[in-house]
Amino acid sequence: MALPSAPVTLTVEQIDQLNRKLSNMRHDVNNHLALIVAAAELIRLSPDKMRKMTGTLLEQSPKITDELQKFSAEFEQTLGITR
Repeated sequence: MALPSAPVTLTVEQIDQLNRKLSNMRHDVNNHLALIVAAAELIRLSPDKMRKMTGTLLEQSPKITDELQKFSAEFEQTLGITR
């Protein structure tokens, strides 16, 4: 990872945009985590639903990873960080 060699100045608009993207990412990750908790609770209460809920559980991790990678890429681009 290469950091910028000089200080980086962001406009108010850029900061606002990053803040909105961060807020959206947190919201989306929390939604995925809520689905994990709900599926686990349903399995605990009704073990017969395990097969159906396993798919929901397994789908959430890649979605969380995608959200984090998307925000990280936008953050790094805005700050001039390269990989």
